[in-house]
Amino acid sequence: MHLSYSKTINHILALALIGMASIAMAAQDATTPDVKTYASKTASNNAASKWDIFAGFSYLSPNVASDGFDNFDSTGIRYGAIGSVSRYFNKYVGVQFEGDYHNDNNEDHPTSTDFSGGSGGLILRYPTTHFTPFVHALVGGESAGSYYYQNQWGWVATGGGGLDYNTPLFNHHLALRLFQADYQFNRQEDIADFNMLRLSAGVVFRIGSFAPPVPVSLACSISPAFIFPGDPVTVTATAGNLDPKLHAVYSWSGEGVTGDGATATVATASLAPGIHTIGGKVTEGKGEKMGLKPDEVANCQTSFTVKAFEPPTISCLASPENIKPNESSTITATGISPQNRPLTYSYSAQSGSISGNGATATFSSTGASAGPVAITCNVADDKGNVAAAVASVTIAPLPQQPTPEQVRLEARLALHSVFFPTAQPRAAHPEGGLVESQQLILKTLAEDFKGYLAIKPEAHLILTGHADVRGTPEYNQALTERRVNQVKQFLTGQGIVENQIETRAVGEDQQLTQDQVKDLIQNNPELTDTERQRILHDLTKIVLAQNRRVDITLTTTGQQSVKLYPFNAQDSMTLLDEKSAASTKRTRTTKHGRAKK
Repeated sequence: MHLSYSKTINHILALALIGMASIAMAAQDATTPDVKTYASKTASNNAASKWDIFAGFSYLSPNVASDGFDNFDSTGIRYGAIGSVSRYFNKYVGVQFEGDYHNDNNEDHPTSTDFSGGSGGLILRYPTTHFTPFVHALVGGESAGSYYYQNQWGWVATGGGGLDYNTPLFNHHLALRLFQADYQFNRQEDIADFNMLRLSAGVVFRIGSFAPPVPVSLACSISPAFIFPGDPVTVTATAGNLDPKLHAVYSWSGEGVTGDGATATVATASLAPGIHTIGGKVTEGKGEKMGLKPDEVANCQTSFTVKAFEPPTISCLASPENIKPNESSTITATGISPQNRPLTYSYSAQSGSISGNGATATFSSTGASAGPVAITCNVADDKGNVAAAVASVTIAPLPQQPTPEQVRLEARLALHSVFFPTAQPRAAHPEGGLVESQQLILKTLAEDFKGYLAIKPEAHLILTGHADVRGTPEYNQALTERRVNQVKQFLTGQGIVENQIETRAVGEDQQLTQDQVKDLIQNNPELTDTERQRILHDLTKIVLAQNRRVDITLTTTGQQSVKLYPFNAQDSMTLLDEKSAASTKRTRTTKHGRAKK
């Protein structure tokens, strides 16, 4: 029994040494860089490993094929361990070395046989995603012995197959051998021939892969894509599928590009306008001098556009645009460079003088003639591109001193408002309503105005008609239109050209209030105190009469007619009457301005 256990231990140690040596050899071969070893590149084909290392337990049933010695018991099941190392040349074909040991350890049967051996040969497999079936044929040596006989070696031939389950454990580097079933023929010259059946199971450690290498990729980007000469440009390379265990080397090509990392810069100051291409390259592994494989090199290209410098633009404004002689105006220039180049300003004036070299300047009209003056604003960038704009300042002429005749006429041209009786003129008789006292006012005004036109031919008269609050707004509007037309016709009959008279009818709008009428009465120089008191006693009637009028304005001076009611006129009672005048007392005028009763 001591001999049996000693043999068992020796065989187990031998198998362990063989397995450790095989693992070391496989690990050394798996580190070669021809295949990417990191998980992201091998996960797509994990079943096609390069090395398979199997360790498990086994059952052996030996049967004597020929007469043997009595001291060898070939019946019963032997238990033991089994291990193998397989090296594949591709996904399907490889060579295998296998070793096993079996012993029943039955002290009651000292004649029982223990077996151990090693074999080598060919193995074929068909890897799939989850399962890998295989068959193998091996030839080697087998040692057999018992309690009474020392172990002796004979040759052994093995044929069989099995099925592995490809687990996801340890990134698919571990598989379960669900079963391995083999037939073995063992010839022991001095003992017997054995027909043995062996059934095994265990775990498979997988190293390396036949998955095709994933090539390195490289993408380039550039920012910004559109620039002007001198603007900074940065180009960036983004590599994919790099092996973190290997050193990656970047290089760049292109005009003005500098850098030896994943980011480079481009000097653009000397680049001509147009499209410029930058090339990038990344290598990994041993370096180009040692020889690179296609999957260890990647290239990329990107481009940017250099735009031609655009000239600046400028706008020019004067404030104020209209000035008097010897006054000044501020000139503001707004220059814009499309590429934000530094700008300088300059100015020139057609007459007068201008000072300033920034975005604003001051124009002085001293010494300049009246009329428009052109101001030129210039802008230039540091590349020599220029632009110009023009603003205009108008210098008003010196005011002319009025002649003595003008002064006399303007003083004599005392404008008085013209008053109408109630509801006059009527729509049926638009030529009536202008009483004699008011015709005299218009005649005097016409004579003075014709003399004034000789000096101020651009002068105009503006007639504005009013009505009291009685009547509807529509009626009063029409009534005031008839009143201004009647006054206009009278003036044209006195020789004033029609286009020198403007008319406006405001109806009952713009009424004089009771307080305003009261002030007019109190300031009327033609009334005595007794007359004022009497008139103010009947103020309501006076307010109505005061609003039945046509006002007159002189355009050149802005002078407005005096709204003094003709209380002392012979026809003042007609004008004050709140009722419509009788038709027998209606006053008419001819086209020559002559009054008729």
